[in-house]
Amino acid sequence: MLIKTVHVITGLDRGGAEGVLFRLVAGSRTMVEHTVISMTDAGGYGSRLRDMGVPVYALGMRRSQMSLRGLARLYRILHETEPDVVQTWLYHADLVGGLVSRLAGIRAIYWGLRNLNLDPISTPWTTRLVVKTNAILSAWVPRGIVCCSRQAQVVHQKLGYAAAKFHLIPNGYDLSLFRPDPEARAHTRQSWGISDGEVLIGLVARWDAQKDHANLLRALSKLTCRCVLVGDGMDDRNLELLSVIARHRLDSRLILAGPRDDIPAVMNALDIHVLSSVSEAFPNVVAEAMSCGTPCVATDVGDSALIVGETGWIVPPSQSDALAGAIQSALEERLRTPDRWQARRGACRRRIGDRFSLEQMIQAYFSLWSDAAGKRVA
Repeated sequence: MLIKTVHVITGLDRGGAEGVLFRLVAGSRTMVEHTVISMTDAGGYGSRLRDMGVPVYALGMRRSQMSLRGLARLYRILHETEPDVVQTWLYHADLVGGLVSRLAGIRAIYWGLRNLNLDPISTPWTTRLVVKTNAILSAWVPRGIVCCSRQAQVVHQKLGYAAAKFHLIPNGYDLSLFRPDPEARAHTRQSWGISDGEVLIGLVARWDAQKDHANLLRALSKLTCRCVLVGDGMDDRNLELLSVIARHRLDSRLILAGPRDDIPAVMNALDIHVLSSVSEAFPNVVAEAMSCGTPCVATDVGDSALIVGETGWIVPPSQSDALAGAIQSALEERLRTPDRWQARRGACRRRIGDRFSLEQMIQAYFSLWSDAAGKRVA
């Protein structure tokens, strides 16, 4: 008999948590009967889930703003669905989904924590209030708290979250999708005007202060290689980005590729992926690049060092000299010792397969939900 799991998430647009939810649902449909509820709209992932036959409900609430109609509909869906387990994703969904699930008589509730940085400058006060409220409610509302990152777990326990309820489940990756693909590499590089022998580094990340693109651009100004930027806001409509590029005179060495849906092809096109962030929990792009055999230079944020291990380079955040030095070391190894570079590429992929496979993540969630499936209050 399938476990009935309802997921409550803030939204279903492009993002790390949304991508993990999609992979989890897609990979476990033979074991779990999934229903997905977005507090806002169906986003990009909603249609993909529906195409797989997964029921998706969009409550139509504005971000950070609850409505009585939306709350009533959420209660009705939960009451009619009668799930064995409710899995919530992100702070607002933890709060709203958790409380409404309790009102609907459901006790097998698992929160999902995926953030690390709660800096008062970059984090809205409403989000910080939700986090404080959740910390107080964490001893009562959820049966457990799923966290993807060791560092995020430590941070939230210090904030007052109930320490005994945490379950660490790292993100998992489909190595049949993220894999070395010479054909995709050649096609993508050709579309960008990059020759086969030219070295290309890149960053896949939306325009956001936490991603610290300025740090990467400062580092790039000390190097001679070309770089591609992929993600929301990575185009010539972003005047703030263009200003930073012009300041460092990098126009001729940068490719602004904008948002892309073919991330495996992008990772294959790169020789080195660079993470320049000042804050992350569990950076998916690092693991995705490594799955494709692309070594990474990453700042020491969240679980970056745990993901990379000995396969790449870890540097302090916000230090462009250190970032440039690590990128230069990677470039020199690639150009001067190709056999060592190929061994490194293989080690990247093996590390993700050994520690962070999609199958491992699915089994961890399934074990957690199976344990709680018989404990729902009718």
